[in-house]
Amino acid sequence: MFGGNMQKMMKQVQKMQEEMARLQEELGNRTVESTAGGGAVKVVANGRQEVLSIEIKPDAVDPEDVEMLQDLILAAVNGALTQSREMVAKEMGKLTGGLNIPGLT
Repeated sequence: MFGGNMQKMMKQVQKMQEEMARLQEELGNRTVESTAGGGAVKVVANGRQEVLSIEIKPDAVDPEDVEMLQDLILAAVNGALTQSREMVAKEMGKLTGGLNIPGLT
């Protein structure tokens, strides 16, 4: 009685898993960018929440105020990682139709 429906559902689950794997690969190649201090610090991250680059303008480096530079870097890194997570969640949401599947985002 459940055989046909269960088999159909398993094929749908398998297809969704394949689509998710493809999407995760694609998102790993996409990047987001965040800046802080009016562009004094720029951070680029990918869809795997990996920081790819950090650019610091020379005028942001003040030996008398290292703490400010640290704060700018921290803000830019956290902004890039947040944007990366939001990008992944948005794309996964499109794929799953808004279902909240634990462990996917």
